[in-house]
Amino acid sequence: MTQKVNDLIEQAQQQFAQATDAASLENAKARFLGKQGSLTEMMKGLAKLDADAKREEGARINQIKQQIEALLNARRAALAQAQLEARLAAETIDVTLPGRGMGAGGIHPVIRTWQRVEEIFKSIGFDVADGPEIENDWTNFTALNNPENHPARSMQDTFYVDMKDDNGLPLLLRTHTSPMQVRYARMNKPPIKVIAPGRTYRVDSDATHSPMFHQVEGLWIDENISFADLKGVYTDFLRCFFETDDLELRFRPSFFPFTEPSAEIDMMFTSGPNKGRWLEISGSGQVHPDVVRNFGLDPERYIGFAFGSGLERLTMLRYGVNDLRQFFEGDLRFLRQFND
Repeated sequence: MTQKVNDLIEQAQQQFAQATDAASLENAKARFLGKQGSLTEMMKGLAKLDADAKREEGARINQIKQQIEALLNARRAALAQAQLEARLAAETIDVTLPGRGMGAGGIHPVIRTWQRVEEIFKSIGFDVADGPEIENDWTNFTALNNPENHPARSMQDTFYVDMKDDNGLPLLLRTHTSPMQVRYARMNKPPIKVIAPGRTYRVDSDATHSPMFHQVEGLWIDENISFADLKGVYTDFLRCFFETDDLELRFRPSFFPFTEPSAEIDMMFTSGPNKGRWLEISGSGQVHPDVVRNFGLDPERYIGFAFGSGLERLTMLRYGVNDLRQFFEGDLRFLRQFND
């Protein structure tokens, strides 16, 4: 019996040693400790023995099992160590090699548009204003002739912050950069010529919209500013931005609470791949007298125009991008082409 036990342990040791991976080791384990293994067969033989012999033989089988399990665990540890060493050898770094350095970054296409818009408007005397992305309800809506429960709020009444400002007014992520018109006009005297580029937020998401997007608002307030000035300024801006005179504009009647009259601005290229197709490019209008009054100015004396354009829309048209979502997916294959 002792010889048989020694042979069984020796066989287990040999077969475990021959296993070169975890799968083959588990197969070897099954030959000794599995349901049809050698030790299981020995346990079945206990049923034929009397109580004393069963107790003695059971203890001996249990001892064999413990020895085989110890051999199994030792082989498992050896295989794991060998695997670790092989991995470390494969991942060895030669510290004497020259460093790879860091890849040069690039400017995001939407930020390129942002910078280009600022340069164009600065060249014709406009200031650039920057303000908070978390606005209070009055500046974002009410001061722009968009009071509480006004139907025009329904598409913008979205991302509110769970707190209020010092005056107890609700706070929200700004839905446009128009609040900067109010802030800037209340801190500066006419004539007021300013653009306000920046990030804005609305619950909206498809191929041409994003919950977070960029916008530029423009405002010109003085004693004698007309729609003709708006048309001239915006037409020259588009010609500079797209670097072509081959485009036309049309002003389509629309409604915005903060302007009266209001117009959508559509643009059409007269040459190139988009030739002959009208594209909505901006909202605009003459600043509403109530908004001028909220600027702290006399609407009987001061008049002017305002416009708002999406920077992503301008970028898509300039570079021929069909899906706005590509700007925010972080795919370097897409983004690198704007910096080559």
